[in-house]
Amino acid sequence: MEAQFVALGVETLKLALILSLPMLLAGLIAGLAISIFQATTQINEMTLSFIPKILIVAVVMIMTMPWMMNQMIDFTTRMFDLIKQFAF
Repeated sequence: MEAQFVALGVETLKLALILSLPMLLAGLIAGLAISIFQATTQINEMTLSFIPKILIVAVVMIMTMPWMMNQMIDFTTRMFDLIKQFAF
């Protein structure tokens, strides 16, 4: 019983990591590209780095939303099936 709860926790953390990965990678790559641009042009404007990253992350979130929803629906369905097993 305890092993199943631990496995459930691990699966939950994996799903959270997998769902956040596309947005985190997009923000990382955008931040790196903008930092290189700022270093080469010596422009140190805070909004130049913040606004493009926010926009890119928002676009990636919108583009991956159907996939993320399918992952969450599958996970929730599995959780409801597990509730039936854990009920006494």
